[in-house]
Amino acid sequence: MFNSSYLDSIPTLPKREKNIDKYATYLTVNTQNGHLVLQWKYQTSLKRNIELYGKMNQGFSNLCGRGDKGKSIVHFWRDIALREQQKTAEWEPCDSRKLAWEHLASYFEERCYWAAKDLYSTNNDKSWEEYLFLARLIIHNPSKLGEILAKYDSRKADIETYVKEALLNNIKYEAAINRFSRWRLLCKKSNKELKEALQVSGFCEPEISQIIFAHKYFKQVYLINKVQNPNRQTGKKWPDPDGDDFEKSAQCYNKEKLLPIAPHEVSASSTNVNAKKMLTWMETCIESLQNYPKSIVPQASLEALQSVGHEAEYENKNQNLELEWQDNFFSEELEEELLANKISSALSSSLEAIKPECKKVLLLYYGLGLNQKQIAAKLQINQSTISRCLAKSIVILLDAVVCISHPQQWVQPYVKSWLEREYRTPQHSDLIQAGLVSAIKKLTTEEKEILQLCYGQKMSEKQIADRLGLSQLEITVELSQAKNKLQSNLIETINTWTKEYLEKWLSKHYKSLVDSICQNISKSNIFQLEQEEKINAVFRHCAPE
Repeated sequence: MFNSSYLDSIPTLPKREKNIDKYATYLTVNTQNGHLVLQWKYQTSLKRNIELYGKMNQGFSNLCGRGDKGKSIVHFWRDIALREQQKTAEWEPCDSRKLAWEHLASYFEERCYWAAKDLYSTNNDKSWEEYLFLARLIIHNPSKLGEILAKYDSRKADIETYVKEALLNNIKYEAAINRFSRWRLLCKKSNKELKEALQVSGFCEPEISQIIFAHKYFKQVYLINKVQNPNRQTGKKWPDPDGDDFEKSAQCYNKEKLLPIAPHEVSASSTNVNAKKMLTWMETCIESLQNYPKSIVPQASLEALQSVGHEAEYENKNQNLELEWQDNFFSEELEEELLANKISSALSSSLEAIKPECKKVLLLYYGLGLNQKQIAAKLQINQSTISRCLAKSIVILLDAVVCISHPQQWVQPYVKSWLEREYRTPQHSDLIQAGLVSAIKKLTTEEKEILQLCYGQKMSEKQIADRLGLSQLEITVELSQAKNKLQSNLIETINTWTKEYLEKWLSKHYKSLVDSICQNISKSNIFQLEQEEKINAVFRHCAPE
């Protein structure tokens, strides 16, 4: 006979009074004083979308004003989500269908709670949390939720009752054939999804990077030992890992944490991981993934796509890096008065000192987009002359930037301070610190180990010498060499950034000049001219004689 104390252990579902809450929040399960607690958490993108439709769509605004506790709104989002092809207004977001599915999932979170509670009251073979998670897997999967909503008939039942019954049937089916496995969930998640879920659960660096690195090796060991084991019957539930799986995962983690592939936050820590820690981390991953809706729906990770021969698109960091030079470098790492206008002023002054013939080249190259060969033909001079002119001009302008930034003066104390204060948990959003993390990966294994012991574990030079069986003098020399390499690498990186910034500044400066001239040319059809005619017209008006 079922014990009512089981139901008493299920936390109370808090109410959502406002319509915006019912379509813009998701459920989280937390622990307070040893008891489970349910809370509603806002998803900002959904809140903004509701506010947008309330402002721009009068029909939606009228639905929000009805006294039916938001029940009419569910049909509004259902219509948007189920339409394969639909006309959208100019103000509507391009991902309106995706957002509609998320609004529906938010609304049906309550149905998940009641379905899980009802099922648990009659069958407690699984925990209530597992039933809840199975229900949420369904509503946060547009494909599964779409199948349910497409069959809805308003003449037979209201939509809340219908969805709840559908959830009960689906959960019973999943549970009956024992398909659900929390370890399968863990292995199907990408690093991006896992990181997002950990952040929402309140974890910070360096632990996030350490957990994700551990997850990589656990997945490898677990898949080989358990899932791909020839003794396992295909189609059955993924088996639970055992102590040997966690032990081997920990060994892999400890063995490879100093390799170049390891994140800096991992290699900066000298503490070895054991099987117990590995288990704790993986349980943490599962709990975080179960609690965060964006990470609930299984999606093909990059690794999964590559394993079956598909090519996956990825962002090229070098192409997408926007060098916010003034905000991320000058105004933060140097004196506060070194603002963007000071740099631009110095560059503008330096341009005035450049010879007129070089100014023509700069105008044609950066303002009108001609290449060196085209410029040489235009000015009737050798291409080598054009190349030298561009190079000399760049050197003059780079000198102007260097005179402001003085990297040779501040890099050494900056590196010293960073090693002492932020070595273990660098801010990757900071360009300088990100550059230092990259520079550390270029060091030898011995140099990285000494930095780890000195700044990660805070050991003295004598303690490091005793640990590695070297003399204290050798450790002092190794540390000095490692710091010098970091300083040299950072200066080299800064020089690269400076050149990239200068290229962007020149392009913006001359294109702005060309646009201004075009607007002031008496010919009203300047923008309709052929490219060659336009170049000639602009060149005559703004090229210095």
